[in-house]
This record gives sequence, C-alpha cells and structure tokens, in this order.
Amino acid sequence: MKAFFRQQLERYALRLGELEFLLSREDIMKDMAQFLVLSREHSEVASVADRWSRYGQREADLAAARELLQASAGEPDMALMAQEEIDAASSELGQLESELQRMLLPKDPDDTRNAFMEIRAGTGGDESALFAGDLLRMYTRYCERRGWKSEIISESASELGGYKEVVLRIEGPHVYGDLKFESGGHRVQRVPATETQGRIHTSACTVAVLAEPDESVVVQINPADLRIDTYRASGAGGQHINKTDSAVRITHLPTGIVAECQDDRSQHRNKAKAMQVLSARIQEKDRSERAAKDAAERKSLIGSGDRSDRIRTYNFPQGRLSDHRVHLTLYKLLTIMEGDLDDVVHALQAARAAEQLAELEVGTA
Repeated sequence: MKAFFRQQLERYALRLGELEFLLSREDIMKDMAQFLVLSREHSEVASVADRWSRYGQREADLAAARELLQASAGEPDMALMAQEEIDAASSELGQLESELQRMLLPKDPDDTRNAFMEIRAGTGGDESALFAGDLLRMYTRYCERRGWKSEIISESASELGGYKEVVLRIEGPHVYGDLKFESGGHRVQRVPATETQGRIHTSACTVAVLAEPDESVVVQINPADLRIDTYRASGAGGQHINKTDSAVRITHLPTGIVAECQDDRSQHRNKAKAMQVLSARIQEKDRSERAAKDAAERKSLIGSGDRSDRIRTYNFPQGRLSDHRVHLTLYKLLTIMEGDLDDVVHALQAARAAEQLAELEVGTA
C-alpha cells in the first residue's frame, strides 16, 4: 500500500483513540448534540480503523508465512501449508487494500440525504410522456426493493397516459448518494403503441435528482424573494381537492425557479412541500454552477449531471440498456424496467470511486 494511504490510515487510528476519550467525558455525555456528532464520527472512524487493524494483522501473517516457507526446505507438508497461507493472506490483503482506499475517498455530505426526483417528458411527444411514466414505475419499483419510501409531490399527466412532468420525494438511507448519477437525459428506442407500421421511434426524457436540504437551508430563503400563488388542483383527488384553492405554486423571484405541489388537501401542507422542492432546486442550481466551473478545469468521468446530458439509452427491440458515461451495456432491459437497477448504480459508483482514486494519486505523486 502506498505511503500516502498508510499515513491517512494511521491518522484514523489516532483519531479513534481521541474520540473514545472524548465520548467518555461527562461534559460531552451531557451535551446530547455534541455527543451525537462525535458518536457518528466514531462509528465512521472505527469502521476504517478496524479494517486497517485487520490489514496489519494479515501483513504480519504474510511475513510469518514467508519465513516459514524459507525454513521448510525438505519438508513438503510444511512448505505446502506455508504457501497456502501466503496465497490466502495475499488475496485478503488485496481485497482489504481496495476496500480501505474506497473508505478514504472524499464523501459528499449530501449522500445520506433524502432526495427529490424530477422526471420530465422531452422530445417525442406522447411517446416521451409514456416513457416518463415507465421511468417513474422503474424508480418506484427500485425504491420498493431498497425499502425506501416514495411519494408523488406534483404531477402533470398527459392525455394518452404517462406524464409531462412528475416530481417524487424519496426517503431512506443513502438515497441521494445512490441516485444522484441518474440525473441527465434518458433516451428510449422502441415501437410506440400508436405506431401502425411497426417503425422504431426515438424519444427522450430528462431526470434530475436533488438532495433534500435540511430545514435550516429552507429557512434561509428570504420571504420577500417569494411569490406564492394558490389555485385549484387538477386531476384525481376527490371533490374537496378540486373545489378549493389547495394547490400552491411558489416562485423564487431572484432566480425565477418555480415549485408547486397539489397532492394534499391542505394548502398549508402543500406549501411546506413546495418550499422543500424549491429549496432543493435552488441548492441544485448552486451545485450545478460550481460543477460547471470545475468541469472547465477537468472532464468528469460520470459527467456533470446536467439535465441536457444524454446519459443512457433504453433499446427495447434489442433488450439492451447502455449507459454512455461508463460504457456499460446490459441485456436485461425488462428486469431493469421492473426496478432491478443495482448493476447500473454500482457501476456508476465504482467508476466515480476509480476517478477519485486517480485524482488522489495524481495529487500525491
């Protein structure tokens, strides 16, 4: 393992001792907020330190096995045992090194947050709206597989089915971290149900995944910068939801960003949800602007996450999904559309981890 990583891991071992001391102090134990912060850090540091301890143990085992092999001349059974231990220790050390390097990678503080997912129909008319509905189903099925809770915040249905636009709130562990690379343009190639001559059409949707900000971020929006409109909700929802001005649209005047919610009977609750979406969109705008500046200096492997990027193609005649950022091709499109997205999510995360490792190595060369 390279010296840079060893130095980082030694710091984790030292920090673990510091945290254990701090958590044993009475003044810290009485300050619940501080205690929780230190406890979370302790959990993260301990997991790295434990793996580093195991790495050191297996290094020692490997050295002892090599000495035994040298000393076992003329003793075939002893030499075989030593070689087996060398092979086992070398294999585990390789796995531990990869695991430790991933654990040392810089973490996005938003990865553990809940998220909003926006799906919008793009080019392709009615077929694009139908595909937006298919993507909504795919992602909600994936949420079910992961044990996440999803709810529709706002929707604009198309006349022939599907959606012109739909916004989901997804709640669960590590939602944003696992879904953030879904942002971008999604292209579909298939024969639409309305096509009488069997021709394959190409249409597209855009997906945007936004980290849900905490309440402090929402409060920081100046009320004077907001225009709040109420209107009568449309679509399903019973008599009450369609006969009162319960739907809310909020416009952030400095940026022109708009968010709306109409899924609840209560105007107050719709306003609160719309404020959450608005805050997430403002935060994403800031994030995108920072990413654009970074992209001017270097090209990211995963891509900027910009909604105009064409990131993926769903080819139904061939049963193929292709993610163009990491050159991933899977011939199991139907199961993917049923929410089996693990292979895609893991490939994107692995590619990002590899990119971060390369950056670290360049930075410490």
